[in-house]
Amino acid sequence: MNFLRHRRRFVLGASALALPIAVAGCSSADDRASAAVPSPDAEVAKVCRNLDKVLPAKVDGESRGDPEPASALTAGWGSPAIILRCGVPRPAAMNDSGADGVEVNGVGWLLEKLDGGAFRFTTTLRTAYVEVTVPEERTAGGMAPLVDLAPAVEEAIPEGIAS
Repeated sequence: MNFLRHRRRFVLGASALALPIAVAGCSSADDRASAAVPSPDAEVAKVCRNLDKVLPAKVDGESRGDPEPASALTAGWGSPAIILRCGVPRPAAMNDSGADGVEVNGVGWLLEKLDGGAFRFTTTLRTAYVEVTVPEERTAGGMAPLVDLAPAVEEAIPEGIAS
C-alpha cells in the first residue's frame, strides 16, 4: 500500500504563530535512533506520558526500541526507526488550507513528505500534537504504522485543539 494512494485533502484551521519543529531520526553507532525530546507545557506533558503508557509493543511488525535520549515523550520501533514524538509544536504546514491529510481509525493526521522520501505525520484536532516520522525505507508498509498507533492516540490524547 502506498501512502499517496490514501491521501485526501482536509482543511486545517489556522492558529497563532507556528513554531519550528526539530526533526527526529539520526542513527548512532550502536544503531539506536536519536530523537529531539519536545518540551511541552505541564498539561501536554502529562497527556504525553499517558500516551507512552498505552503505546503498542509493536508497530508495523517491529518491536519497540526507544530512541536516545530516553524520554516518555519519544518512542521508536524498528531499524531504521519509526519515531514518535509527543508534545511537538504545531507544524507550520497546518496553516495551509490545502495541506494533505489522512484519517486512520478515527485519528486525523497531517501528511508531509520530507526530503529523502520519509513521511512525517502529525495529529490534528487533538489536545497535544503527536508526530510520527516514517523513514523512506519503511514506507512500503503504507498506513500500517498509523493503524497500529491510532488506538493509543485515541485513548490517551483527547480530541480538541492543542494550544
